[in-house]
Amino acid sequence: MSLLPEGCIASVISCTTPRDACRLSLVSSIFKSAAEFDAVWERFLPPEYQSIISKSSPCPSSSSSPSSLLCLPSKKELFLSLCDHPILIDDGKKAFSLDKQSGKKCYMISARDLIIVWGDTPTYWRWTSLPGARFQEVAELIDVCWLEIRGKISTCILSPGTDYAAYLVFKLTAESYGFKGLAVEVHVGLVGSESQKRTVYLDAVRGQASLPRENDGHHPKERGDRWLEVELGDFYNAGDEDGELEMNILAVTPGHWKSGLIVQGIEIRPKQGR
Repeated sequence: MSLLPEGCIASVISCTTPRDACRLSLVSSIFKSAAEFDAVWERFLPPEYQSIISKSSPCPSSSSSPSSLLCLPSKKELFLSLCDHPILIDDGKKAFSLDKQSGKKCYMISARDLIIVWGDTPTYWRWTSLPGARFQEVAELIDVCWLEIRGKISTCILSPGTDYAAYLVFKLTAESYGFKGLAVEVHVGLVGSESQKRTVYLDAVRGQASLPRENDGHHPKERGDRWLEVELGDFYNAGDEDGELEMNILAVTPGHWKSGLIVQGIEIRPKQGR
């Protein structure tokens, strides 16, 4: 191996994944050097990364500007920045980032870009800002009986050949009520096709008490950014057709009032290990 040129080793490493590249860098000094090549990390970036960055804006919680990303000294630093610091796209309606293990594209649809039934009625919902949120506004539930949230995203902007999962990213206020033990019906699927249906629970206390860090997929868990998330369902994006992925959240039992849910958005990211 020591007889191989660094460029040849770098070409081989670029055909793996970011996680594999980091592992291979531990093999020897020549592998470590080859794994740092810009040509390696450029392969892990999406082909349209320059266009995405040039049309983006920083998240409220970020101190760096997206324009400075293209001036970073290495493609590896650019890759890691896009993993750890999401940027806003689509006029601030979505957040874009990369999965650190695979390099696949991740998106979060903001609450403003979701269809929230009664969302523009101040009696039922209010729009506010919270420290640490990716977006300027989040939606806070004042009091509703009919809870219905819908979101869509074009499959053509997702990474092809990838298993994705959708997650509701939210918080519950200390004064929240109506969610303890409440079965929430969720659907994920392509528009015009049969969707995947399942039941989840949004009550954070119940979710954390059952499985604090591990998760059964039906209860919320705490994220690294201190928000909660619950999986809505998964979807395989083959990448061979242009369609829309739709996610629905329903809790519409007559007479069952609910309050204190804060919605940041719906995140679509690759399933771990897929």
